[in-house]
This record gives sequence, C-alpha cells and structure tokens, in this order.
Amino acid sequence: MNKNYVLLFTIVVMLLSGCASTPTKDIEVDAQADPKANFSGYKTYAWLGSAAIVNDLYGRWEPPAFDSDAEIKYLIDRELRKRGKIQNLNNPDMIVAFAAGIDMEALGLKVDPKTKIDMLENIPQGGLLVVLVDSKSGFVIWAGMATGEVQQNPDTETIKARLDYAVTQLFKKLPK
Repeated sequence: MNKNYVLLFTIVVMLLSGCASTPTKDIEVDAQADPKANFSGYKTYAWLGSAAIVNDLYGRWEPPAFDSDAEIKYLIDRELRKRGKIQNLNNPDMIVAFAAGIDMEALGLKVDPKTKIDMLENIPQGGLLVVLVDSKSGFVIWAGMATGEVQQNPDTETIKARLDYAVTQLFKKLPK
C-alpha cells in the first residue's frame, strides 16, 4: 500500500477519535415499556406542560447562557420524528413528559490514583426521565431514564454532546 495512503488513513483515524472525546462512559440508560402497548399505533404526540430542571445560579454544571430544558425537548422531538411520530396539539395519541434533576451530594466510589484503593467521594449525579403516556387511558406506556456523573464547569458543547448521547441511547430502547 502506498505510504501516503497509510499516512492519510492514520491522520483520519486520529481526527475521528479526537471527535469522540466527549465523556459518555459514565452515562447509563434503562427503559421499560408496557408489553401490551402497540407502539406502531402511536402516530402523534403532544407535550405535557413544560418541565424544568434545577436552576444552577452559579454555573457549576450548566453554563449560564445554556438552556438544558430547550435542548432536551429538541432532542426528544428529534428522536420521535425519526420514529415517524408527529406533534399534534389537538388530538395526540400519546403525551410526552420529561424531568431532569441533579444530586450534588451523591456519594460514590472512586479509585485513588496514589493508593489504587476505592475511596468514598462526592460524585454529583444527574438524571433524566422521559415518559410516554397513552392519551386515552392515561397509562404510562414507556419510561426511560439516563443517569450520569455531573461534569463540573462543562462547556456548552460538552453538555450538548452528553445530552444528545443520553437521549439517543434512551430512544434506542423504545419499541418499534
């Protein structure tokens, strides 16, 4: 193989791996669906009011100019559209709601780099819950939750990437 192609291939691989540097390994997702729900029958949706997350006045986990609520709603809308669902405010088949929260006092085990021993430390945790409700019966037909470590003083791009990852992974668990 030509050395120029090998060099070009190596550079492309390095650039692509650099793009994937947003930390998402700590994000865990789980979802449960009503086994009796016929998800292909749900074609339309509407939002249940407006959800809000904990206000971060000091910008410790959300930059002051970033609106996490709007970003989460945008990402959920995107995933529902990918699955052929259309927003309908007048007569929706299902209702969509989400809630997000932060526990700044959460504790967890981390390996001390010097001693290689697990130590109990403060590891703030965040969670996102997305719920789909049958509009006629009022029963929850699907609920998904993503949890992960809160990134201290993150930039907007990191937050967007982490939220995108969490919502995308959640909706991969939505039955077809």
